[in-house]
Amino acid sequence: MNTRLLLLCSALLLPTTAFADIGSRLWATGGVTTIEGSAGGGLVPWALLGSYASDTEWGGTAAISQATVDDYTLDVLSAGLNWHNRVELTVARQTLDLDSLVFALKDGFGIEQDELQQDILGLKVQLTGDVLYTPWGQWSAGVQYKRLKDFTVPEAIGAKDDAGYDAYLSGSKLFFGAVFGRNLLVNGTARITRANQGGLLGFGGDRNNGYRAQAEGSVGVFLNRAWLVGAEYRQKPDNLSFAREDDWWDLFVAWVPDRRLALTAALVNLGDVATLTDQQGVYLSLQGSF
Repeated sequence: MNTRLLLLCSALLLPTTAFADIGSRLWATGGVTTIEGSAGGGLVPWALLGSYASDTEWGGTAAISQATVDDYTLDVLSAGLNWHNRVELTVARQTLDLDSLVFALKDGFGIEQDELQQDILGLKVQLTGDVLYTPWGQWSAGVQYKRLKDFTVPEAIGAKDDAGYDAYLSGSKLFFGAVFGRNLLVNGTARITRANQGGLLGFGGDRNNGYRAQAEGSVGVFLNRAWLVGAEYRQKPDNLSFAREDDWWDLFVAWVPDRRLALTAALVNLGDVATLTDQQGVYLSLQGSF
């Protein structure tokens, strides 16, 4: 993780002329990168599309992220491409460290696998509106295809499939001067999914094997154009009798010192994850735009 982070930082510190044309949209209107690769917050996709590309431009993002909670570590590498601020294509590779879970389950399941990897391909399409200037905000629809590299652990705890789809509808709106003169960003997302822990523990289960609608939301206040503070909430399905699946939430701060760069830090609470209780910790993400 440290080597990849160093390489990305080095690329972002190249001379400004190498990134002179990175799009003409306003500062920070591309959001940051979620753990699934799409533009949004850390946990929740927004209606915004990544990068600064306008309706006549191409743009892209690359991000490296890590969430470290009590018994798990999740590393994410992701990249996205924005075509004319209309279509966003993304790819992400998630790697979840399993050492604590394997130790907890070894007597009952005999599992020796030390990590899980999941690949995510995403497509988001802007449907209508503008986050800044239309009264109803901007609306986008997205789909994510998720596939695990190894199904041993999810299958052992009752998951039905090693791959699945999520589909979502997001609406985002920026309210000018709404909080003590500061701009307020509000986002709501409705997702249909059968993913366990975002897909890292497979799809479907013995309690439920069908798609369920889940609600997600984000709210953030721009302290100035470079600093955004806020919170996110993500509802989760509960498909496995093996272990209850709790909703996720976070408190975040995003710093956008330059149009090429965004750094996000958050306090995250994932609740109980696969019998390991009260998973809380920190999330860090570095995103470059081009």
